[in-house]
Amino acid sequence: MFWDWNFTAEILPLLAQASLVTLAATVLGFGIAITLGLAFAIGRMYGPGWLSLPLAGLIEFIRSTPLLIQIFFVYFVFPEIGITLGAMTAGVLALGVHYATYCSEVYRAGLANVPRGQWEASTALNLSPYHTFRDVIIPQAIPPVVPALGNYLVALFKDTPLLSAIAVLELMQTAKIIGSDNFRYTEPITMVGVIFLLFSLVAAGLIRLVESRLGRRIIRP
Repeated sequence: MFWDWNFTAEILPLLAQASLVTLAATVLGFGIAITLGLAFAIGRMYGPGWLSLPLAGLIEFIRSTPLLIQIFFVYFVFPEIGITLGAMTAGVLALGVHYATYCSEVYRAGLANVPRGQWEASTALNLSPYHTFRDVIIPQAIPPVVPALGNYLVALFKDTPLLSAIAVLELMQTAKIIGSDNFRYTEPITMVGVIFLLFSLVAAGLIRLVESRLGRRIIRP
């Protein structure tokens, strides 16, 4: 039998439970990415030379090496220097830092598009750098780059199966275990694909909703 509906119904609760791990890794990893990415962008663009140059090198280094190698490095090499992390923590950290470098480039484009007059007006009003960024620059830089950030959210979500390489029981790892235990891979692997498709469509819809609301907020008098 090519497809067994009874077997599908049996494994669906296991896959649903594993999908929560995948979602947790996605949300936590993307939280790190958008926060650290903004710090990278600001440090690279407006920081002193001793900070901006090393940051630029670090960003290019992380972007130019495979995510899987970075996951292995955090999980297996960090203990050699006294930093031992659990599999889930190591995976989330690697995902977050990896995508932070891509988000930083998105932020950099948004920050560069803020008119120079906004900076001059902030200086004339004697605003501190902190309040200038918080109240003037970032509110104008973020909305235009939301679609690009959303693309990286979906990409990060689709990269979570790489965490199975360090034995995180996320969606793909659970499907492989089910397949090896029952010698049936068609149902679990197909269901994983369907779940990823549904979650990606939901994420894309939420991103468009956020983009629409931010757009209305900007043009509101």
